[in-house]
Amino acid sequence: MSKAKKVIEEAKEINNPEIDLVDKGISSLDEVPGLFSLVNITRLSLSHNKIQVVPAALANLTNLEILNFANNHIEELPVSLSSLPKLRILNVSLNRLYGLPRGFGAFPVLEILDLTYNNLNEKTLPGNFFMMESLRALYLGDNDFEYLPSEIGNLKNLQILSMRENDLIEVPRELGQLSRLRELHLQGNRLVVLPPEIGTLDLASNKSVLRLEGNFWVPPIEDQLKLGPSHVLDYLRSETYRVLYSRHMSAKPPPPPQTLDKSKKASRARS
Repeated sequence: MSKAKKVIEEAKEINNPEIDLVDKGISSLDEVPGLFSLVNITRLSLSHNKIQVVPAALANLTNLEILNFANNHIEELPVSLSSLPKLRILNVSLNRLYGLPRGFGAFPVLEILDLTYNNLNEKTLPGNFFMMESLRALYLGDNDFEYLPSEIGNLKNLQILSMRENDLIEVPRELGQLSRLRELHLQGNRLVVLPPEIGTLDLASNKSVLRLEGNFWVPPIEDQLKLGPSHVLDYLRSETYRVLYSRHMSAKPPPPPQTLDKSKKASRARS
């Protein structure tokens, strides 16, 4: 009996609501017969395998609250996934996603979404992506975003937003509407200026995180960043900066060059 089958058999015997299939060499969920009949399970961990396809039948597991597919070979997700009524945490980081299924933003209670290290960008997000108002943490680092859609402002409960190591040229004013945001990761992009509205966010306290290094900031922002993130926030609120920002946006200078060669990323590999 395979390791995966053994886990399923044991779970059936003791009615275990948490299934751990981490690093079991699984390349297809066909190797885990009986998984989709375990309708009582609340947590399913399938990270560190070689799974390429996520079957639509996964949506049968209607009591799932936590689903972890990190570090697999997944290139697409089924439309049915967003119908999971109790899913709170979804981790599909370190995969090969080039897009998300239509209607992906329909998760009713999703709180944490981790899509770090894939091949996503602003053009591949479905129309309702920013309708997940229950989201508290959104991890989109190590993808291919040049712009962050203005609809980000809809995610009123967001506390953590990670956009590190993308190709961001610009972030929208609507970020300033995320009054609950306590962590903002923008390091390693191609940003030159920030909207003044970001200065209104509570990102200067001891428990807050604001990461801005590794960009192409205009000299005044770069100078303030050397003193610390709170100095940047103060500067963004100044009238001097508002004038600089509006002049910069009117002039529309060409964006800084791409500095990262992403062709060798593991997420680009083809099965």
